[in-house]
Amino acid sequence: MSVVYSRAPLRISLGGGGTDLPSYYRQRGGFLVAGAIDKYVYMFVHTVFQRRYRMKYSEIEEVDDIGEIRHPILRETLRRHWRGDPIEIASVADVPAGTGMGSSGAYTVCLLKALSQARYQASTPVALAEAACEIEIDVLGEPVGKQDQYVAAHGGICAYSFNPDDTVEVEPLELRPETLSHLRDRLLLFYTGEARSASRILNDQHQRSSDGDEAMLANLDRTKEMGYLSRALLEKGELDDYAQLMHEHWENKRRRSPGMADERIDSLYARAREAGAIGGKLVGAGGGGFLLVYSINPEETRRAMQQANAPELPFNFEYGGAFATESA
Repeated sequence: MSVVYSRAPLRISLGGGGTDLPSYYRQRGGFLVAGAIDKYVYMFVHTVFQRRYRMKYSEIEEVDDIGEIRHPILRETLRRHWRGDPIEIASVADVPAGTGMGSSGAYTVCLLKALSQARYQASTPVALAEAACEIEIDVLGEPVGKQDQYVAAHGGICAYSFNPDDTVEVEPLELRPETLSHLRDRLLLFYTGEARSASRILNDQHQRSSDGDEAMLANLDRTKEMGYLSRALLEKGELDDYAQLMHEHWENKRRRSPGMADERIDSLYARAREAGAIGGKLVGAGGGGFLLVYSINPEETRRAMQQANAPELPFNFEYGGAFATESA
C-alpha cells in the first residue's frame, strides 16, 4: 500500500448545540442532536518513498521532523498516532474552513482514520472521536466541544449525551421516511459570505461557564432542554413545530452570544423569514458561515436569498461516517 484515501463528513446542529463544551457538560451534562451531511474533508496519505514530511493544506510544509510541522493538528496527531517513515499528507474540503460545519473536528477524524488504515489497524467511531477530542481539547487547548468529532466519526442523524465523566452516549434517531423527505426538501443552507473563527465566542462561553456565571449556565440549561425537545419533535415528525423551536433557539443563542450575528446575518435571516422560513440558525458558534433555515416555501426562500447574494449549498444527510481505503 502506498496511498490511503480518507474522508469525514461535516455536520449541521439540529438542536442543543453549545452544550457539548466540557466547561458546561462536566458540570451539568450536555445533550444535542446533529446530522452529518454529504460535504466532506478529504485526505490523501502517501506512505512510501518519502524522505521528508510533506504537508499540503492551504499551505505547503516540508520538514525533517514531526515536531517542526506548523499545522497544530497535523503535528500533534502524527506525534501520537504515527511511528512509520516520513509521509506526505494532502487535504481538501467541500467548504471553506471557519464556516461553522465542524471542519476542524472532521479534519482531525479524517486524519486519524487515514493513519489507522495506513497502520493496518481497525478503528471504531468512538475511538476515532475520542482521539480527535483529546488532540483538539486536551492537547491543543482549543475551546471547542465534542460534537464535531463524534458526528464526523459516526455519521447519520443522532442524539448525543455528554456526561460529566466525559463519556458520550450516541443514539441514532428513528425518523420516518416522510420526515426525512420533508427535511431534505425544506432544510436549506445559505452561505453568508463570511468565514470566521469561533474562538472568541466559544472562549467567552467557556470562561463564563467555568466561572459559574448563572446567566450563561441558565441559557445553556434552556439550550439543552431545546435539544431534548428537538429530538422529540423530529421523531414525531412535527416539523413545523420543530422549525418554530429553531427560531427560539436562534433568539436564545443571541442572548448567550451577542456576537453570534451581525447586521448582514440579521438581514439575511429576516429576509428568509419573510420568504417562507419558519425558523433558522447559524451553523456553529456564530459570527459567519452558513445559515440553516426550515422553509415551507423553499423556492421563494431560495429566490430571496439569491437576490441577497447568499448562495445555497444543496445537501443531503450522510450515514457512513469516517471512511478510509487503500488506493487501487
